[in-house]
Amino acid sequence: MKKLIIITFGLTLSLFSYAHEMKGMPLPKKTEDIQAQQVSYTCPMHPEIHSAKPGNCPKCGMKLVKEKVKTVAKQKEVVKPKTDKPVMQMPKDTTASDKQQQAISYTCPMHPEIHSDKPGNCPKCGMKLAQEKAKSNTMPSGQQDHMPADKKNMEEKMPGMKMSDGMGNMEVKKANLGPIKTIPNNTPPRTVHYDLYIADTMVNFSGKTKRAIAVNGQIPMPTLTFTEGDTAEIFVHNELDEETSLHWHGLFLPNQYDGVPNLTQMPIKPHTTHVYKFPIIQSGTHWYHSHTELQEQIGMYGMFIMNKRKEWNIPTIPLILSEWIDMKPKEVHRSLHAATDWFAVQKGSTQSYTEAIKQGHLKTKLTNEWKRMNAMDLTDVYYDQFLVNGKNQLEQPQFKAGDKVRLRIANGGASDYFWLSYAGGKITVVASDGNDVEPVEVDRLIIAVSETYDVVVTIPENKSYEFLVTPEDRTKFASVWLGTGEKIVATKMKRPKYFAGMKMMNDMMDMKGNLIEMEGMLMQNQIMDMNTVMYPEVTGEEKSKKEMAKGSMQSMNMEAEMPDIVTLNYNMLKSPTKTSLPKDAPVKELKFDLTGNMNRYVWSLDNKVVSESDKILIKKGENIRIILYNNSMMRHPMHLHGHDFRLLNGQGEYAPMKNIIDIMPMEKDTLEFNANVYGDWFFHCHILYHMMSGMGRVFTYENQPANPEIPNPKLAQRKLFADDREFHPMGRIGIESNGTDGEFMLANTRWKATTMWHLGFHDMHGYESETMIGCYLGRMQWWFPYVGFDYHFKMEGGPKNIFGDEEKTWFGQTSNKNNRKTVVAGVAYTLPMLVTADGRIDGDGKFRFQLSREDVPVSPRLRFNWMINTDKEYAAGFRYILTKYISLSSHYDSDMGLGAGLTITY
Repeated sequence: MKKLIIITFGLTLSLFSYAHEMKGMPLPKKTEDIQAQQVSYTCPMHPEIHSAKPGNCPKCGMKLVKEKVKTVAKQKEVVKPKTDKPVMQMPKDTTASDKQQQAISYTCPMHPEIHSDKPGNCPKCGMKLAQEKAKSNTMPSGQQDHMPADKKNMEEKMPGMKMSDGMGNMEVKKANLGPIKTIPNNTPPRTVHYDLYIADTMVNFSGKTKRAIAVNGQIPMPTLTFTEGDTAEIFVHNELDEETSLHWHGLFLPNQYDGVPNLTQMPIKPHTTHVYKFPIIQSGTHWYHSHTELQEQIGMYGMFIMNKRKEWNIPTIPLILSEWIDMKPKEVHRSLHAATDWFAVQKGSTQSYTEAIKQGHLKTKLTNEWKRMNAMDLTDVYYDQFLVNGKNQLEQPQFKAGDKVRLRIANGGASDYFWLSYAGGKITVVASDGNDVEPVEVDRLIIAVSETYDVVVTIPENKSYEFLVTPEDRTKFASVWLGTGEKIVATKMKRPKYFAGMKMMNDMMDMKGNLIEMEGMLMQNQIMDMNTVMYPEVTGEEKSKKEMAKGSMQSMNMEAEMPDIVTLNYNMLKSPTKTSLPKDAPVKELKFDLTGNMNRYVWSLDNKVVSESDKILIKKGENIRIILYNNSMMRHPMHLHGHDFRLLNGQGEYAPMKNIIDIMPMEKDTLEFNANVYGDWFFHCHILYHMMSGMGRVFTYENQPANPEIPNPKLAQRKLFADDREFHPMGRIGIESNGTDGEFMLANTRWKATTMWHLGFHDMHGYESETMIGCYLGRMQWWFPYVGFDYHFKMEGGPKNIFGDEEKTWFGQTSNKNNRKTVVAGVAYTLPMLVTADGRIDGDGKFRFQLSREDVPVSPRLRFNWMINTDKEYAAGFRYILTKYISLSSHYDSDMGLGAGLTITY
């Protein structure tokens, strides 16, 4: 009876609506009308974002897409009668289609097989789950055929997820800075003169006194300030006993003053003076540094500020960020090429097998080495201290509540990216690389090596607020304290989850060492930071194996506990003025793959270093378009000298202007500039040790006049090429109770010369020496053909061989290993699990095949090595790292037996 009453009442209401419609009276509101009033928008990648207006996601810059209200039903709204009696609604018979429309589920952009009915994080990689739409909402197949290819691929990669046509076309709502007055500079343009005296000094940034280079007695170098329209006249007095130079980063100036030794000028000789004189034709936050060898690492960096003729009347502080290491920079560079993992030991990022087992990542570790990769890291070098304007803690107490402060920030570090965050609230970004952008508010940003940002922060109360500077590996931090009073600290960044990063890297890399391009995934302009899986503040704390065993799907719900963090990316940057290039200019398009080999620390473009490539010829007036794809596992800050370029980020005519672009792994970015200044201009990775390894190119203009600062171009080129052709020494000497063995090597980008020895204490232990020279082949340098000489002498009576008779090799040949003096030729190849397979033939026609592996990371400091070959020789041993150069060691050798002692590693 109750059901009958409800149905009857519902039919009555429907007839009532129909009668109103027939009489031309206003209809009661339909649900469709309510929907039109309640339209909201969300982000496909961040479904927690909702907006009443169309626009772009404040987190990733993707274009917001329309979302339907949950009451999708098409029934008409029930209007209350004029009486106060309660109204019963007619029950709705929900169809399967309606239910499908109401159901909301979430998936992972990297792992589309993951589905959840709640927002959270992917249990496989930790990335934030994105909302997917029901399949019934997909557009007809005929329309899909006309979708852009990248959009269509994206939807195939993430089933059910609808991607916006304007994805990444960021239209950030302008941050409200309030009224900021400007102050005109009425001083006529003038010549501004500086004298810079470069000299050795001693500093103590870490508790140890070490050598550094100071300019005018200070580190960092003095801040040089000019106004647009001035002329800079800078006298550089080199009081060092070595050559030097100064490069004016990001400046438009005649090529001869750009400051790259052996390219735009010859080096400044010891105890001489060099003059740089050029017009100031731009404005903004820039910096300057030595471009000679590794001098930048030990103090030769400073701020270069060019004010507008009408500048903001706001308190402004120039801040230059840097790192300090007690180790000599040349030793840092050599150690990187020697593939030592000492820096990882210092940082606690070894990612050894015992750590992998403890954290439930043994499969991850095995997969990583199966793909011939060493443990990943966010940065190359462990630093002893981090500095802002030469101090770890910089006090700026002059500010009071309500003050807005502009920070002109330059990353003058040699190899570290820095996270920037503020205890007093939001950070408003107003300029990048000296060029204004429309203000945008963020919670944090990462500043690449050599990049500059202008940001504005507000002092909320009469307290001291921490502006926190954290290196990407989060080992330490530096601080700027703004204001006076109670100290308000910023949230410190927790240690990265390295095994989560390793797992992600395994998924991204194929067996040939190439990154697997994610079809349809828009990997550009920092909008998809794959390192997010390593950030505990985004994806939750690292879990132990025991915790993970409780159910991986529980991790999907961790997002509810994670705060929303708005991080700057390049898609958020928009120029306030048009930056279009000349439309009638011819276009020259260039494509480069960023390539590298972390195992041997070789960094290149298209697998060629500077000395192996020709200059890139361009014509004045051309529009140069450069497409960069990062096919390496590290991010690279690519810097172009002498020009700003448009970074194509979906902003159309308002693309931001920059001179350095941070390119993350797997990203493909496009930049363009108009060629308008004659000269030889360097384009290179600004991580100092990558640049010195040869990661760069030189752009040169056709028919350009000769550079008066380069009187002998051929000599200059030879000196320029010497940087990445340099041979680095490395070695190992074991001194143990059964004898001594070791190896000494000289190696550069392609070539390696090595000599190895095993010397027993008597003839029965034997004496062996092998000297080889060879060349690495291929992008990953897994092939190493070589030639050399082998000497081996051993008397009978040594340790018993577990394989029995040593007269015959496993190839059935008569062994000559006890009395061998002959030339050899062979090929070594790196197998999965980083095992070296070495096949060779000697001058006596004897074949030998050998398998070996060095430095298996058993624990953070314990290493294991082994070797076996067809001459029935074998060895195995352990090495426990005490310091960078000294280890305790023990090994068993088929010739020399068991021994223990010390190993010195260089």
